[in-house]
Amino acid sequence: MQQVHKPHTGTAPLIEAQPGIKRAIDVVVSGTALFLLAPLLGLIGLLIRLDTPGPALFRQERVGQDETRFTCYKFRTMYQDADPDVHRQAIQRFAAGQVLSDDPDAPYKLTNDNRVTRIGGFLRRTSLDELPQLLNVFRGEMSLVGPRPAIPYELETYQDWQHLRHRVKPGLTGLWQVYGRGRVGFEETMALDVEYAISWTVWLDIKLIVLTVPAMLAQRGAR
Repeated sequence: MQQVHKPHTGTAPLIEAQPGIKRAIDVVVSGTALFLLAPLLGLIGLLIRLDTPGPALFRQERVGQDETRFTCYKFRTMYQDADPDVHRQAIQRFAAGQVLSDDPDAPYKLTNDNRVTRIGGFLRRTSLDELPQLLNVFRGEMSLVGPRPAIPYELETYQDWQHLRHRVKPGLTGLWQVYGRGRVGFEETMALDVEYAISWTVWLDIKLIVLTVPAMLAQRGAR
């Protein structure tokens, strides 16, 4: 009987190890960042409390991997009595292909939002409002890299294929955040998220983390 030789797949062990490597990077980086940034986090929290009444942290239910729900943390950037329906209506318009702003550099970003506080506007432009999500990363609810964490009502606008974006954990940064934030429509946003979900690698994660730094410094269409 002729012996059948299986093809050598030297990269297979690395591929199988990638989820573990990704989680290890998440834990080390988020834990270190939370420790080193503790004074900055405290200062931002104090400024928010001094600027407007209300808590420094904003807690909201978001959609995680496999469409499980978790509590997502952000610095509060809006007045405490802000109308949540404004964002829901904006998402519906965004999913329908409508522009949300007259800004040619960020037509799909909700601008001139009178719900946003003075310091909240600065935090959004610099993405500093998302720093508390490092806690979500450390706890395993999010990853450093992945699709933006969706609000549950956003799933009402999805086509079937768009649910694939939830095969992976949501992230602090990703393809959409680096390459399309505020400048691409709903369909392209979903396509970028799904592309990442089905083809991510550790090397892609590292590349996106590095590219996030200049994107933040340029204050590109932060939400």
